Amino acid sequence: MRNTIIESVDILVVEDNAGDARLIREVLNYNKIINSLSIVNDGVEALDFLHNRGKYKNEHKPDLIILDLNLPKKDGREVLSEIKNDDNLKHIPVVVMTISQAEEDILKSYNLHANCYITKPIDLDQFIDVVRSIEDFWFSIVKLPPRSNAMKVDSEVRVKKSEKDNA
Repeated sequence: MRNTIIESVDILVVEDNAGDARLIREVLNYNKIINSLSIVNDGVEALDFLHNRGKYKNEHKPDLIILDLNLPKKDGREVLSEIKNDDNLKHIPVVVMTISQAEEDILKSYNLHANCYITKPIDLDQFIDVVRSIEDFWFSIVKLPPRSNAMKVDSEVRVKKSEKDNA
């Protein structure tokens, strides 16, 4: 997939480490797959972005979220929980990418419905490989939900379930 242009995607990176955020941007821009890459550096900003609040009122919902766990203002675990408990956001895949290798963090992330959990490598080359692997998997192999239909489908499922429960 290297150096090819595929369908554009919007990615939200929630990362408080400026160096990691810059490196993620450079790797993804190198392969030219993204339509937009937005970076926010704390959990409050992430939720403002996702709910179109304040300076983020005109932002589009991302196709993928790369989320660090250890964030200022609002922890990544709280952000993940809010995303996955919100009918307007829960369809967006969330890749947890964090320094933590703690079993507790891994289990809690999956219990909160993270789509995958990746431990950030310390080595630069390995870090680049991990970001490329995320890119390859999520944009070459996985079929993401359509942007405009994700909410509609969820609403239809709830209506059908409600009709079935009332029958």
